[in-house]
Amino acid sequence: MAYLRDPSATSISPIRLGKEDAGGAWKTAPQSGMAGVMSTENDTQWMARALELAAEAADSGEVPVGAVILGPDGELLAEAHNGPIARSDPTAHAEIVAIRKAAEALGNYRLTGCTLYVTLEPCAMCTGAISHARIGRLVYGASDPKGGAVAHGPKLFEQPTLHHRPEVTSGLMADEASEMLKSFFRARRKKL
Repeated sequence: MAYLRDPSATSISPIRLGKEDAGGAWKTAPQSGMAGVMSTENDTQWMARALELAAEAADSGEVPVGAVILGPDGELLAEAHNGPIARSDPTAHAEIVAIRKAAEALGNYRLTGCTLYVTLEPCAMCTGAISHARIGRLVYGASDPKGGAVAHGPKLFEQPTLHHRPEVTSGLMADEASEMLKSFFRARRKKL
């Protein structure tokens, strides 16, 4: 079962990601043996690190998004922040850069059983990469109603043609992530 935390709720509850079959049952992807999706102190620690990376991005003039990937054993595999401007690469989103680094560290393009922490709801490109990499769990902070593709827009993990759906926890440290983004864009507007 996939899970999504409603930021306005006090707990994490299961949601149905997939398609209802003829008998009314919901088909969901296997969940790579993950033990559960309740936010823990460990989750908070790794999201805090992702927020530090997002601040580094902002300091260098990039949109403040940070990402951290843990291996199946809980060890840090990779971390990154947004870098499309510095790298002259429109695909250099925090998630993509972290996925590339984690795959290289493991020597495998599949990141089965890994957990990705990211400060902002992933866009369509990043959501697709998360699925292709077979990441076991996604934890994100702020929702992105305009550009997100997990709970907003195309809701890619709900598409029946998607090969893999991770467990999803949203809203972890969302206020901090959202405020960082708002401050960044407020400052940019003042410069104009």
